[in-house]
Amino acid sequence: MVQTEMHDFFLASAGVAGALIGLLFVAISVSGERLVKAEAASQMLRIRAYGALTGFINALAVSLFALIPDGGIGTTSLTVAILGLLFVAASLLSLIRVRGLRMTTVRDSVFLAGQAVVFVLQLVYAIELEGQPNNAGALQGIGFLVIICFLIGISRSWELIGGPSIGFTREVVALVRDVESSRNSHDTDPSNPGPSNPAPSNPAPSNPGPSKHGRHRGAADA
Repeated sequence: MVQTEMHDFFLASAGVAGALIGLLFVAISVSGERLVKAEAASQMLRIRAYGALTGFINALAVSLFALIPDGGIGTTSLTVAILGLLFVAASLLSLIRVRGLRMTTVRDSVFLAGQAVVFVLQLVYAIELEGQPNNAGALQGIGFLVIICFLIGISRSWELIGGPSIGFTREVVALVRDVESSRNSHDTDPSNPGPSNPAPSNPAPSNPGPSKHGRHRGAADA
């Protein structure tokens, strides 16, 4: 069993993990039709579902074994971390095989890479706990990773059910595109009259009549 100050944390995290796994099953049942299709988009959804489930199961397994006296939290953390890394590797290969290197694939790949970092850190902490079961720093580090697994799983579940995604970069790009589209449509609109030709600022002078000196000279000749 873990130290007293961490016991309550793992007890609460075990309950949270169980509840989130139940909600994930509900989300999978809602998106069941999209998950069974033999399409690249469906494969993306399946990877997101597996990613959420992997994060929740990791948190649940670590939390439950932490509550068992001499349950071997180090061994449990080591085992689920290795399984998580295998899942990440398989998911990355599946993304490259199905979609190639596209923008959406890169985004999911970055997400999986972040999940891999979590499992690598958990692997390091688990090895430290195997050597020193009372290492408070390693145990606290695993506790933080459990919280991160919750956040990753919730984010993956939100994407699974098709929840709206609003990001600063995406909104800025969309705003710029809307402005450019509105400007282009205004320029190509046939009902929009072009600018009229302005009158010259210095009009040419009209042909003046004979000067006064010319008129006097004509009268004298007559």
